[in-house]
Amino acid sequence: IAIERIIFLNLSTTNSKKLIDEVEGALSSGGLEAAKEVCRNTKGPIASIFYQGLDRANEDLDSAEKAVVAYGGVQMGQLEKNVSWISLFIALAPMLGFMGTVIGMIKSFMEIANGNIEGAKQLELAQGVWEALITTAGGLVISIIAMTFYSYFRGRVQNHTAELEAAGTHILALVGSQIQQSQTGST
Repeated sequence: IAIERIIFLNLSTTNSKKLIDEVEGALSSGGLEAAKEVCRNTKGPIASIFYQGLDRANEDLDSAEKAVVAYGGVQMGQLEKNVSWISLFIALAPMLGFMGTVIGMIKSFMEIANGNIEGAKQLELAQGVWEALITTAGGLVISIIAMTFYSYFRGRVQNHTAELEAAGTHILALVGSQIQQSQTGST
């Protein structure tokens, strides 16, 4: 899951400033279709949201806004996909480790209860304690690693969210001016 998210989030990164400049340049030089072509040829959620807004530039601003908001929600879902599984692993790993601790301690206390703490039986008692400690450590290590990835992914998703919101606002401003130009040109 972590590898897939790293790859996906890296591929979802777009130089939004460059894209905005290219879309604005295409709008001024080649019109709406040229700007949509720039978006089609650019990977990432921001380009997709730009395309949705530009695709509705011939309609009213309300339609464009609804399309941008709806598609922004779809893109957010893609960015957050599988991150909840990592939070599940964060919670489960220590619990499984503690369960191993309990089982190991039960084995050790069973040996003590049976009076088997002399000679070779001390080894079995130590093995139960060892099992208890190793499972706790394993659960904590897995949880710490998962928490590191989770924090990294949440930060990346938040950064992408801020970019998506800014891009949505920007494309709606561009579409609004495009609609105004088409209305003033037709009167």
